[in-house]
Amino acid sequence: MSAGREKRGPGTEETPLLDPQTEKLPYVLERREFLRHAAAGAAALALQLSGASPSGPGVAEGAVSGEQTGNRSHLARRQRQATRYRNQAAKMAARRNKPLLLLANNGEELDYPYVGNFSKGLPHNGLGEVDHAAYEVLLRAVSSGNAADFDAIPLGLGRKLTSPQAGLAFDLQGPDSHCVGLRPAPRIDGAENSSEMTELYWMALCRDVAFADYASDAIVADAADDLSAFSDFRGPAEGSSVTPHTLFRGTSAGNLVGPFLSQFLLRDVPYGSLTISHRQRTILPGLEYLTVFDDWLDAQNGATAGPDAFDPTPRYIRNFRDLAQYVHVDALYEAYLNACLILLGMGAPVDAGLPPVSSPNQNGFAEFGGPHILSLVTEVSTRALKAVWCQKWLVHRRLRPEEFGGRIHNHLTGRATHPIHDEVLSSPVLGRIHSRFGSYLLPQAFPEGCPTHPAYGSGHATVAGACVTILKAFFDESFVLADPVVASADGTGLLPYVGPDLTVGGELNKVAANIATGRNAAGIHWRTDFSEGLLLGEQVALGILEEQKLAHNQPFTYTLTRFDGTTITI
Repeated sequence: MSAGREKRGPGTEETPLLDPQTEKLPYVLERREFLRHAAAGAAALALQLSGASPSGPGVAEGAVSGEQTGNRSHLARRQRQATRYRNQAAKMAARRNKPLLLLANNGEELDYPYVGNFSKGLPHNGLGEVDHAAYEVLLRAVSSGNAADFDAIPLGLGRKLTSPQAGLAFDLQGPDSHCVGLRPAPRIDGAENSSEMTELYWMALCRDVAFADYASDAIVADAADDLSAFSDFRGPAEGSSVTPHTLFRGTSAGNLVGPFLSQFLLRDVPYGSLTISHRQRTILPGLEYLTVFDDWLDAQNGATAGPDAFDPTPRYIRNFRDLAQYVHVDALYEAYLNACLILLGMGAPVDAGLPPVSSPNQNGFAEFGGPHILSLVTEVSTRALKAVWCQKWLVHRRLRPEEFGGRIHNHLTGRATHPIHDEVLSSPVLGRIHSRFGSYLLPQAFPEGCPTHPAYGSGHATVAGACVTILKAFFDESFVLADPVVASADGTGLLPYVGPDLTVGGELNKVAANIATGRNAAGIHWRTDFSEGLLLGEQVALGILEEQKLAHNQPFTYTLTRFDGTTITI
């Protein structure tokens, strides 16, 4: 387990579900009661073998009715216990569920109305700025929460908005969507946002560079040098400098160890009687979308997109274009379900505090075994999505990088003046973008560009944070993965990796970062959408684990390393 300051979750503060002095589990019999039931069963069996009538003299009519009475007593006790469990879980939720929606967003919506917030899919003017009346209808809907108001939001060219009411839904497990939150997003007039947008431009230029070639590639070196000069770049660095090794990586433990891509995106997946390869259908190199202003404007108005162009050769993920395609079409929990199957298939040990390790004579299956972890790692994703959709639509409404690229283009071409921080405007990356594409728009990896819901936080990142937190709670994070691999530069095969040990915890943190960063590399999310989304998903998963802790009979603990490096025991 990684070292760090230990925190204890509120699940440990709950009174025991059962009072051992007054209540017993419903199907655990005292010795006297067991002997009475055994005698009645033996008498019935003897009568059956002798052919005597079970209703004759001396037959245990009383024994039958006594057994029924005992069963009724056990069931009544179980009913009280179930009610007590639900009440305790509700009290835990009530203590935690203190609404956070009064926290402010970053204020851009008031300071720079109609240009500083997400609006894709609504009608826009010729500059790509949203129709004022249409945006006011959207604001009225998120303020009122009335379903009819959402139905009244006008669309541009027909592409529908994505789940704008999901943040208003409830769940019976885990934190309520209104009771977890994100810090205000970086502003378009601030240095942090400036560095994030510059990183995205460089990612677009590096889409076809193989991860295996980062140490020697000239564009990668230029990107690292440029980002090192920014005053508020919060990606990882070595000393005070961004390097080709740290470029575009996450900041949690394990992200800087070994190859860029996690083992859980490369190894074969044992899926019951099947074996699934991580070779995938990839996109042809050099394809960039929405770099022409008219195409970009149509996309803002909600135009539908044409098809992509695919490489006929399946490949392992070798670069950002391949990774972007993976996160273009994945089921959001797919990578973590696969990681779980890989860990189970290799016999990776579970955490020391769980019964398969701590019990002298019991293994896991329905509890703390494959069926339990496989269902829970996917189940948390819907809870995480509701939490982040609340933040997207009801709180922040952060514009997408695609939209901000239009603001930069209009500002630099003199079509409009926008409050954009100077550092991105003076970056050499913009000259490279304009030289290659004839505009300052952010090249998109997907034909349709970004989705029709706000940027902050990233749904993929929030699901990653939730699912990986569950996996870290169940598996021994310190376990070293044997026989690690890397993709070849052309993605057609896997090669042995030689280097520092890769642990379960580090590679789980890395796969979460890979998936979230893949969305950034596609041009549709910001770094803080990723980094803050992970923390939001973690909050959701920890709440679910706390409530689940109440539900089990045997004593156990979940211990895991959080994304900030601290440890927590539930």
